[in-house]
Amino acid sequence: MKRSHKIIKAAVIAVSAVIILELAMSIVLVFFSVGAYDGMENIPDAKRILTPEAEAAITRNKAVLAEKTEEWLVSAGISQVSITAQDGAALHADLLDGSGHDWVILLHGYKRTRERTYNYGRLWSEHGFGVLMPDMRGHGMSGGSFIGMGWLDRKDVAEWAEFIISRDPEARIVLHGISMGAAAAMMTAGDELPGNVRAVVEDCGYTSVWDEFSDVMRSYTGLPDFPLMYTTSFAAKLIAGYSFDEASSLEQVKKSPLPILFIHGSADTFVKPYMAEKLCEAHPNGKLILVEGAEHGQAMYIDPEAYFAAVFGFIEEYIA
Repeated sequence: MKRSHKIIKAAVIAVSAVIILELAMSIVLVFFSVGAYDGMENIPDAKRILTPEAEAAITRNKAVLAEKTEEWLVSAGISQVSITAQDGAALHADLLDGSGHDWVILLHGYKRTRERTYNYGRLWSEHGFGVLMPDMRGHGMSGGSFIGMGWLDRKDVAEWAEFIISRDPEARIVLHGISMGAAAAMMTAGDELPGNVRAVVEDCGYTSVWDEFSDVMRSYTGLPDFPLMYTTSFAAKLIAGYSFDEASSLEQVKKSPLPILFIHGSADTFVKPYMAEKLCEAHPNGKLILVEGAEHGQAMYIDPEAYFAAVFGFIEEYIA
């Protein structure tokens, strides 16, 4: 009897230790994955596998775009603006007025800053659009202790849209996001928005935070979802205010009345192309463009002219 009691006690201690270790690991992972910190632009991009042809095109186009964008930044007259989010976080953005009532809100990717949208901003600006380029919460100059992965950001994006409308009541607004910014645009699109928001362009966004973190974890560690994804998602809910499964672009897209252009690289190894296909299938008023040979976040750099011809061709009827 005493031996059985000792065995049970040892088992309870062992199980308790495993649970505590698992929760501790999950808390560390939450701060690693969605904790805000300085120096985000110094984080290297995810490893990309490109064909020689795609790599040559991207290198060439990036050099040309960088030169033109630097010239644009000198003369564009961009101003810095700020708003206060619903939770009190100070949010900052670069703003450039356009020649009419057409506007775009450009949303950068995970652990990047608004500077990553400058190449896109120039091309929108040259098309006559006013351009708002925010630092997402937990990034750059914007406040917030945790990265929203699009879910917390959707409220911020709606606030930025209201900010534009306060300046221009006749504004016609497009949301254009890349990677995490694309997820933010889609998640925003599923909420109730003012009629001024007309269309969404999402470039290499994920179906949900759960799906993306699960894919990344499997790719880098080979570990299954259970138990780490479950405990980390639970910890994220407690610490950051949202769980990975509730942060779903897919569910928001299903509810959205807005037209959405889905763009994805066929060679994307970070956010898999199957996600774009699922998202487009779930949306009744969308169009999918798979850019051949493009890795994550590289669709525009393969052929900028073709990219923006597709974008402007798609949104034209919705902002008229």
